[in-house]
Amino acid sequence: MGLATGAGAARITGRRRALLVVLMLLAVQLVSLARPAYACGCGAMVHDPKTTLAVDRETSVVRWDGRSEQIVMSLTVNGTAPDAAWIMPVPHRATVELGDPGLFDQLAALTAPAVERRHHFWPRGGDWPFAGDGAGDGAPAPGARGPGVGVVGRERLGPFDVARLTATDPAALRNWLKAHGFRLPDALATELRPYVAHRWEYVAIRLAPATAHRPLTGPLEPLRLSFASDRLVYPMRLSRLAKTPQSLGLYVLAPHRMEPRSALGGTDPEVFFAGRITPVGALRELGGTRRTFLTALDQTFPQPRRITGDHELVRAAEDTPFRRITYTSALLRVAGIPAWVLTVGGTLLLLVAATPLLVLRSRRPVPPPRPLPPPLT
Repeated sequence: MGLATGAGAARITGRRRALLVVLMLLAVQLVSLARPAYACGCGAMVHDPKTTLAVDRETSVVRWDGRSEQIVMSLTVNGTAPDAAWIMPVPHRATVELGDPGLFDQLAALTAPAVERRHHFWPRGGDWPFAGDGAGDGAPAPGARGPGVGVVGRERLGPFDVARLTATDPAALRNWLKAHGFRLPDALATELRPYVAHRWEYVAIRLAPATAHRPLTGPLEPLRLSFASDRLVYPMRLSRLAKTPQSLGLYVLAPHRMEPRSALGGTDPEVFFAGRITPVGALRELGGTRRTFLTALDQTFPQPRRITGDHELVRAAEDTPFRRITYTSALLRVAGIPAWVLTVGGTLLLLVAATPLLVLRSRRPVPPPRPLPPPLT
């Protein structure tokens, strides 16, 4: 009886320990969910630390003509925060306006892989007679530099409250965030210091859902920033604050093929499209009517803390065009009929036609051998 009681006590103690471990894990999860995600690919998000907000997807288009730069950003966010502030450092005084959502669809179509079809002779899965009618193949789905602190511009763009702030002192940004119910995190203030040293400015934007009292979630209207710049720069420093791996996708419109000066602490950038295009539609509004070079690249940052600064893109050695190719395989046909059917059927017909001749040849009488001449005496 004493042994049984001891075993029961041990089981109860084990259950309590397991329950304690589960509760600790849940506490860790709740703390991580409440942790604010300050960084996104370009700029930083600030929101109430009691809520969550994550940038699920970020797509950016950069146009540079040697004197000025434009950045069009489209963010898709998800979380429980009813509002947030997005902060973007810029090297000169910037203008802000709403972007065209069709721009990204147009660029995705332009840079889609070219499809090349190859043919196979023998039928495969999906080809007749295994399944369907043989049509189972196809393409895959596709700043002011003077002294001073303060707000230098304020406007309302759709659901956005946009403020343009001088960067000579973080106090302007801190005060603006405080006036809108946000607090400038210490880590973010530290990462902003290099921009202050170079007298950059900030674009601070208050994000709010279209419907009041609802979480900020889903795709946001794209924003377009324009500013003077004699070099093509894409701010990335604030992404050092990210706690999870980051990915960067850039469409770059410039007079020539462009490439990052360095990997900036991430993987080697991968170009998935390069070539000259004639701007039409939304691209024409962004880049004018002249032919321009489009470079599209992807890059990942497995350890964001290794990011060393901002991306600077420079002209590549050559304007070499590049496009991905997706190969599809189709059953080889002749006049709509699978080639293997014609080949096998033709061979069978030849065999059938040759069979009577072979049979007749086998039935012919065989003449007796001619007698040998008598030996000479």
